[in-house]
Amino acid sequence: QVQLVESGGGMVQAGGSLRLSCAASGRAFSSYDMGWFRQAPGKEREFVGGVTWSGTSTDYADSVKGRFTCSRDNAKNTLYLQMNSLKPEDTAVYYCAIKYRSNEYDIWGQGTQVTVSS
Repeated sequence: QVQLVESGGGMVQAGGSLRLSCAASGRAFSSYDMGWFRQAPGKEREFVGGVTWSGTSTDYADSVKGRFTCSRDNAKNTLYLQMNSLKPEDTAVYYCAIKYRSNEYDIWGQGTQVTVSS
């Protein structure tokens, strides 16, 4: 079983940057596609970005394209989300997830809060 633990959240002013990390336990981390999601108060959880198992392909929600970058270090069993040019509407709890048993995201971390002030 894989366990995911996010870190790196916090409070930042608009225009600032944060880097989130997601540490994965368990073997064969490098075999699975992973992604980031977020959920703002009163809203449904939404896809932010994802990266393939090899790290060679990524995709992003339109709302974060050009500002956020997903990457991974398979040697460290860690997924990253670099967030630049942050906006107040990026405020949310951010979750990492892994496609472990199927082609759907089926294991999630506990989340980390990101707050962007104007």
